[in-house]
Amino acid sequence: MSSPMQDLPVGHPIGAETPIRSSVELGAVMREQRKRLALKQLDLAGLGNTGNRFIVDLENGKPTVQLQKVLDLMDLLGLEVIVRTKASRSAQPL
Repeated sequence: MSSPMQDLPVGHPIGAETPIRSSVELGAVMREQRKRLALKQLDLAGLGNTGNRFIVDLENGKPTVQLQKVLDLMDLLGLEVIVRTKASRSAQPL
């Protein structure tokens, strides 16, 4: 019998890459992915070994949530963080 964590897709696509510039934007993307996977907040809390309050706070954009927990939950949802230099706002040289 497989565990619920093994049943979650790895790298489940959410469409195009989404730049995240705030905790509110990250929470919204994670909520959208959780719903896309047909998971309730309590389901994700159980899978992530965290409390439901943490999921609620995260999805509402609380800026002081624990980073490692967020990264672990993103992994469970098939999401990842990629850090790169911002694209230039202007293609013209100075």
